[in-house]
Amino acid sequence: MGKWLQSSEHLTFEVRERVARITLNRPDRRNALSWEMLSELRAALLEADDLRSVSVIVLEGAGPDFCAGYDMKSAYARYAAEGDAALDYRSGSGSFDDDVWKLERFQELLRTAFVVHKPVIAKVHGHCVAGGTDLALYCDMVIAADDARIGFPATRAMGSPPNHMWIYNVGPQWAKRLLLSGDVVSGTDAARIGLVVASAPADRLEEEVSTLANRLATVDPELLATQKRIVNLALELAGAGTLPRLAAEMDARAHLSRAKKDFDAEVATLGFKAAVRKRDEPFGEGVARPSW
Repeated sequence: MGKWLQSSEHLTFEVRERVARITLNRPDRRNALSWEMLSELRAALLEADDLRSVSVIVLEGAGPDFCAGYDMKSAYARYAAEGDAALDYRSGSGSFDDDVWKLERFQELLRTAFVVHKPVIAKVHGHCVAGGTDLALYCDMVIAADDARIGFPATRAMGSPPNHMWIYNVGPQWAKRLLLSGDVVSGTDAARIGLVVASAPADRLEEEVSTLANRLATVDPELLATQKRIVNLALELAGAGTLPRLAAEMDARAHLSRAKKDFDAEVATLGFKAAVRKRDEPFGEGVARPSW
């Protein structure tokens, strides 16, 4: 292993021609984001950022999906195990403040792609939903397969994006269109509304990403860092440092809603997958399409 990356149980890491490739590697769980995976991801991003042999970082997912969200199966199991027992540490479902605290710890890990100096390109295919969008939108650029499905369906019953980079990518109206409905957009339409920088047919996605990564890799990494950091500072001046902190509190507030309590009851009786199917059934295909 390296200086920062000490384990790779949940991802793979390699460097080729000045491009570091970090691949989320839990395809059996559709690369759902667990605490353990995010901890390794932070270490891998810091490893790539520290290595002089790396200029650009590409983040992708193994299997049919980029990332299908947060690992809710393990989260619900953890909440059930906590029960009403007195614990020495905060409970994930114990209080509003406990919930915010937990969300902020996840946020620190997810935000790593935003704060490292080197550019990070997210290569999105299949599903990029819920927590997957939190991760992708912290990257500097997103390139998606035309048929990718990108969105936050969990807003229909479970909460609100706890990182909320949507408005900085698509503006207020499209942010509301997608988050109020929980609908997804295709990779093609995501490019049209500015949610991703480009889309490509699935069989040409690797070519599109590699072309951009190799193009950037010809530039001095210190110049790349200069351009990335001034743009990100502009985002922070526009609130992108403060808004995620408020978003975590809004997500915790949403967790107190009747809809979330009803959904949790459905999970307890039906199981998580069946509860999600019941949640999404009234929305049909659940796809938002630009009219142009």
